[in-house]
Amino acid sequence: MDPALYLRKNFKNPFGRPWMTTYGAAAPANSNKGLKGIIAGGITGGIEICITFPTEYVKTQLQLDGKGAEKKYTGIWDCAKKTVQGHGFFGLYRGLSVLLYGSIPKSAVRFGAFEQFKNHAVDSQGNLSPGMRVLCGLGAGIAEAILAVTPMETVKVKFINDQRSANPRFKGFFHGTSLIIKEEGFKGVYQGLSATILKQGSNQAIRFFVMETMKDAYRGGDNNAHVPKYLVGVFGAVAGAASVFGNTPLDVVKTRMQGLEAARYKNTLDCAVQIWKHEGPAAFYKGTVPRLGRVCLDVAITFMIYDSFMDVFNKVWP
Repeated sequence: MDPALYLRKNFKNPFGRPWMTTYGAAAPANSNKGLKGIIAGGITGGIEICITFPTEYVKTQLQLDGKGAEKKYTGIWDCAKKTVQGHGFFGLYRGLSVLLYGSIPKSAVRFGAFEQFKNHAVDSQGNLSPGMRVLCGLGAGIAEAILAVTPMETVKVKFINDQRSANPRFKGFFHGTSLIIKEEGFKGVYQGLSATILKQGSNQAIRFFVMETMKDAYRGGDNNAHVPKYLVGVFGAVAGAASVFGNTPLDVVKTRMQGLEAARYKNTLDCAVQIWKHEGPAAFYKGTVPRLGRVCLDVAITFMIYDSFMDVFNKVWP
C-alpha cells in the first residue's frame, strides 16, 4: 500500500474533538442539559417559594397541632387569622428566609438531577419510558432530600414550632440554626432524613411521571412539538395533586420527626405508630387541604417557570 494513502486513512489528530465526527462542529445539545437544569431550577425555586410560602406555613402549623386540650386551631382560616392577629400579616412569612436559602439549591438539585438521569435513560428516539420516568423522578427526589431538603425542612419546622411557644427563642435564620447545632449537634438539622427521602422520592417520582406522561400524550410522540405554557401549568397542577394524595401521610410523619418534640419518637416508624395509636388514621391527612392548594399552585408555577427558562437557555446556550 502507498505509505501516503495509509497515513491519510489511519492518522488520528491528537488535538481532535471526537464528537465532531458524529455531531459536526458543536458538542451534542444534551451535553449541557444537567447544568442548564441546575441553573434554571435554582432561579425557579427562589421565585416559587416567595409566592407560595403562606400556605406552607399554615400547613405546617396544622400538622404540628396536637389533639384535645393542646389543639390551638380549628382549621385553615382560624390558623391564618390567629397568626395575623398575633404576629401581623408577615407572621405568615415566619421562616421564609430558611426556605428561601434552601429552595434555590433544592430546586437546582431536583431539576439538575432529573435532567442528568433523563439524559442517560432516553432511548435512541429521545423518548423516556413510563418506568424510567418514575425512576428518574425517584432519583431526583432522593438527591434533593439528602443534599438540600432535610436540613432546610428541619430548620423550617423548628422555626415555625418555636413561634408556637410562649417565649420564642430564635431571632433569625443564622441565630436559630447556630442554636440548634449548639444544643443538638449537626444531627439537629438532619432529623427525619429517612422520612424525607421517602417523601421527596415518592413526591418527585409521582410528579415527574404525571408531568412527562401528560406532555408526551399532548405531543403525540413528537419530542420537538411545543407544549403551551398554560398547559404546562395545568399538567403541573394535576401532578401536584397526585403527589399530595399519594404521600401526605409521609409528609405528616416527616414534619413530626423534625419538630421540637421529635425526641418523643424513637424513629420514623415509631412516630407513625404513635400517631396512629393516639390520634387515629385521619391524623395522617392533617393539613391536606392547605397542602393541596399550595402544592398544586407550587408545581404549576414551578414547571411553567422552569420550562420558560429552559426554552431561553436552549436558544442562547446551545
